[in-house]
Amino acid sequence: MTDILIIKTSSLGDVVHQMPAIVDASRACPALRITWLVEEAFAPLVRLHPLVAEVITVATRRWRSQLAAGATWREIAGFRTFLRKRAFDKVIDTQGLIRSAIIARVARGERHGYDGRSIREPLAARFYDVRHRVSRDLHAVTRNRLLTGLSLGYRPPDEVDYGLIRPPQTDSQRYAVLLHGTSRRSKEWRAEDWIETGRWLSAKGLQIVLPWGSEAERLVSERLSRDIADSRVLPRQNLDLTAQVIGNAALVIGVDTGLMHLAAAYRVPLVGIYVSTDPGLTGPVGGGRMAVLGGRNGPPAARQAIEAAERLLG
Repeated sequence: MTDILIIKTSSLGDVVHQMPAIVDASRACPALRITWLVEEAFAPLVRLHPLVAEVITVATRRWRSQLAAGATWREIAGFRTFLRKRAFDKVIDTQGLIRSAIIARVARGERHGYDGRSIREPLAARFYDVRHRVSRDLHAVTRNRLLTGLSLGYRPPDEVDYGLIRPPQTDSQRYAVLLHGTSRRSKEWRAEDWIETGRWLSAKGLQIVLPWGSEAERLVSERLSRDIADSRVLPRQNLDLTAQVIGNAALVIGVDTGLMHLAAAYRVPLVGIYVSTDPGLTGPVGGGRMAVLGGRNGPPAARQAIEAAERLLG
């Protein structure tokens, strides 16, 4: 049994992008036992993966906001002590940031990561025992797969498989999930476009489901729900429950947000809406049916999204 630690702490999209590398590693090295170290908020999602034997949580986001508190430093010390008790054959930091590299340095085992030319924060490479060259011009999924493969001594296959198992069906009515929430206002699609698209989907017999993660997103969900017939706003819930909703959808339409990549992971028909960012290096990839619209030159019109949805549903 080879015991490895994968360090991919955040964000949501990054966590999903790591999952194909987990599948590759398990298939190439059947005797592998995989432990994944991740931010506490994303642990419910990682626990859904059937090939991850153990999940270790870290709370760097919460710690940074509470550095003046003595309890924070006691928690950090406790985390360090816990991590030092374990010995791994290899520690692979696919996050490639200084904070994740410091965690890798705390862990016991041969430490692997990107070399200084392959990451945004080159100083992080100094914390690794073995450094690997992986082009920064590659998609995030490919970079994760290559680094993991180089660290364990195999070449990833062409097929992209996230390894997630479709959750059991809990809703008899077919529905579409509209993922309007995103981390930056510059990535948001116009409410008018969401409403036009949602009304078309509703006329096709699909219920519209609107998740949210912040108070501002809740208000947008409620506004859209008032203007789209047969729609419902989800309650705020853990990621594993939201993943179940996405995994059982007939269609997902989403802006540049981590939840959109879950639809690609579950091979749910997906329309990706890009308003101001380039989908080339971080856009959705996978074996399911999908359409990616828009980009740095601007967002698509609602009619384009509707036409893409009609093709995917047909």
